[in-house]
Amino acid sequence: MALVRDLGHPERFLNMLRTVKLTSPMSLGSWILSAFSAGAGVAAAAEVDRMTGERLPLGPLRRVLRAAEGPAGLEAAAFAPALAVYTAVLLADTATPTWNAAREELPFVFVSSASLAAGGLAMVTTPVAEAGPARTLALLGVTGDLIATEVMHRRMDPVAAVPLHHGTAGRMLRCSEALAIAGGLATLLGGRRRGVAVLSGLALMTASALTRFGVFEAGIHSAKDPRYTIEPQKRRLAARREAGVTDDSITTA
Repeated sequence: MALVRDLGHPERFLNMLRTVKLTSPMSLGSWILSAFSAGAGVAAAAEVDRMTGERLPLGPLRRVLRAAEGPAGLEAAAFAPALAVYTAVLLADTATPTWNAAREELPFVFVSSASLAAGGLAMVTTPVAEAGPARTLALLGVTGDLIATEVMHRRMDPVAAVPLHHGTAGRMLRCSEALAIAGGLATLLGGRRRGVAVLSGLALMTASALTRFGVFEAGIHSAKDPRYTIEPQKRRLAARREAGVTDDSITTA
């Protein structure tokens, strides 16, 4: 919905489905989003109908919905990992300094973030006796998120990483880390208590949202200051010359 709104006219989204371009993250992402949404929408409609005591005015379509909900749920599950990672690929495939500098680790950060958010949501909406898999997914997501984020910070160019640590983006990401740790520990130690499970789930979902908004804000900030483009370029040029590379397009430009 946010993507369609950003396009200005909803019908423009249909133009993105006219072709499949394997080299375009936006093109593939549009198809992934459409496929996931179709399956998730059918499964959600069936669940809502069941929760309301089959009061939705579906008529003969109810049988069709019941037959389709299982395959639709599996189809949505198959596209869910790609949906979780595609936004990271989309950001990293730009020339925005901070996003591009994090291109190798950002997909792992976003997938882990999506996992802890999904686990957190299931913990909020599922009875604790049935939420064991959700707690496991949430803990795996927290672990992956913390590790992937730390690796990302260590491997990025130090200048390009500055926006991730300062200003609005830095505050968001520090808060995200704190909430992820708190939510993970609460899940591990008290996740079988309903109140703790709900609070933990809310903390994890908030942590995931802050991670994504924080990375987004850091990229926007880095694009506004030439320093984040020029200084990493100078450092790469000096490293190549020090290594004896003097006859390529970078060192001779």
